[in-house]
This record gives sequence, C-alpha cells and structure tokens, in this order.
Amino acid sequence: MTRFTKSRANRTRPGIPRPGGGITAGLAVGALALLATACGAGPAASGIAVPSGAEPVPQDVHTLPDHKLPPRTLGTSCKPKGSLRPAGPLPAPGHMPAGSAMAAIAQRGYLRVGVDQTIDLSSYRNPLTGQLEGFDISVAQQIAQAIFGKPDPGHPDEHIQFKAITSAQRIPVIQGGQVDIVADSMTITCARQEKVDFSADYFNAGQELLVPKNSPVTGQGDLHGKKVCADAGTTSIQQIQAMPSHPIPVAADNWTDCLVMLEQNQIAAISTDDSVLAGLAAQDPYTRLLGPTFTYEQHGIAISKNAPDLVRFVNAVLERMRTDGKWTELYQLWFVPGLRKTVPAPPAPSYAG
Repeated sequence: MTRFTKSRANRTRPGIPRPGGGITAGLAVGALALLATACGAGPAASGIAVPSGAEPVPQDVHTLPDHKLPPRTLGTSCKPKGSLRPAGPLPAPGHMPAGSAMAAIAQRGYLRVGVDQTIDLSSYRNPLTGQLEGFDISVAQQIAQAIFGKPDPGHPDEHIQFKAITSAQRIPVIQGGQVDIVADSMTITCARQEKVDFSADYFNAGQELLVPKNSPVTGQGDLHGKKVCADAGTTSIQQIQAMPSHPIPVAADNWTDCLVMLEQNQIAAISTDDSVLAGLAAQDPYTRLLGPTFTYEQHGIAISKNAPDLVRFVNAVLERMRTDGKWTELYQLWFVPGLRKTVPAPPAPSYAG
C-alpha cells in the first residue's frame, strides 16, 4: 500500500501523464484567474505589486535583494568532500544487518522518503494514476527494493512512504527524523554537508534560464531589473541573487508557482537546473530553455549524519545502478526527451571514507 504524507506548504498540481507529455500548468493559471475575477484587485501580501484586475501572485512569494554567494556554497572555492564508501556487496533483501538503520527500516515496513511533488520528470504526481513518478522517485524505489525486495506487481511503492516537502524543508525533515532519505534534486555543497550527509553524486545538472518563446531575453545580461524566479531554499535563488546583471530575485514556495507567474507575465524568467526547467517546459509548450549552463551541480541523496551505515548502503545501491544499466535506463526514460541530449555516462562516485 502506498503511503503519502504532505507538508502544509506543498500542494498537488497538474503534472504530465508520462515523460514529455502535455498536461500543462494552465489549469493552475485558470484557477488563479478565476480567483482574481471573483475577489477583485489589491496589493499582494508577497510584496509584488499586482495591478487592479490582474491575476493574483501565488502565496509565499517574496522578492529578495542582491547578495554575494554565501560561504561554502555552490560557486565558491569550497569543494564538497566525498561520500562514504559502500561497506561491501549489498545484503540480500529481507536480510539487513542486525542493529543497522536498514534493519530498523525493514522492521518498520517502509522507507520514508522526502520528495518534491511538483518537478515534472524528476518527481511529480501523475494526475491520471495518482502515483508519484520521475527519476528521483525511481531511484527511491530502487533503494526500497534493495531493503524489501521487489514489490507486488502494480504496487511499486508498497514499501515506501513519501513525504511531500519544499526545497527549504529538505534539511529540517532529515535532521528532525521525519524521513530516512531526501531524493529531491538536491545539490551537494559544503554548507549542506555540515548539516546532513549525502550519497555519492548520482545526477549532474547545470543552471539555465526558462523564458517565454517570444521573450526578447537572450541571456543573463538582459535581466537587469527584471524579475527572475526560483524555489526558496535552493542554490538556484542564491545564484540569481549573485548575477552580475542584477535581476530582481523572486523566491517562490515551489517550481509550479514560478511557472504560473511566468505564464502571467509577472516575472521575466525562471532559473534553476536544466533538468527541472525541462520538466517545466514540458508543462508549457510556449516556453523555451535558454543556455548556456552557468553552474555545474552534483546531486546527492540526503541522509542523516546519525546513519552512516545507510549512506554506505545507498551508495552500494547507486553503484549497482551504474553497473547493471538501471541508471542509464532511468535517465533515458525521464530526461532524454526533455533535455534533448544523449544519455551521459553515470557520474563517477567520489569517496572519502
């Protein structure tokens, strides 16, 4: 039986029924437009001025000042340390080492996974099936299968409890023991490694822009004084704050809110990983990705510092995925159509202990 919990700030929104599909975020835009018609005008509580009769801005949206990159984050001189090396071959499913974090998970009966449910291609709720799908979801399923064995046919999440979280909640839910792992397009940085442990790199991406197809914007240099959106709590919003062209950074509660504002001409662009932008573009065919990439980002599964054995176990699962072709299969399924790229080699792991 699939288990699912949802934090207050996150909410389900329309997705696409399969990689590269066509259900758009326009349903959310329409709902907001109806709200505007019914409720009339007024200033938005977020601080973004909304003209009389205009569509309202989503909740929990804030403009931020320019800011230099914080110490020990992406783009600074600090290089993240390697992860913990696998302890050896994976134990057989159902036979986890006594006293391990994996044995405790097996005893509970399910793996608790923090995910975003608004990132098409990475982790989104399929509106036709109600199931969470995407690259990160598939990776989490592989980890659960390594503990419990293959699920019953038709029940891929039989031994998983997903918890919907925002980007800003990723570290707190790990530190608070609400989840065992977070699989949420999370960039490994030195600052984050001080608070949680990470698996080895399992996915690489780079930050780009998403703009309307008819936008005159040709790159970062055209964004001076224009609003550019990213999810709060991400390295992406930090990069926007530090752009030399001095755009106006807009932090939203989730990526769908950014897309809604782009469709309503309330912002000029969205900026984050190209994999996330490809998922947003899949929802709205009137947008386009705009390169080149201006960051190089290694992504890891976040895990509590109190569970080093689980880190080693997850790394063993990822190592198996690299060697048995599963990683390549999942990348081909979820990202090749949207990113219009060939399948790269899986990221090489870096271990430090």
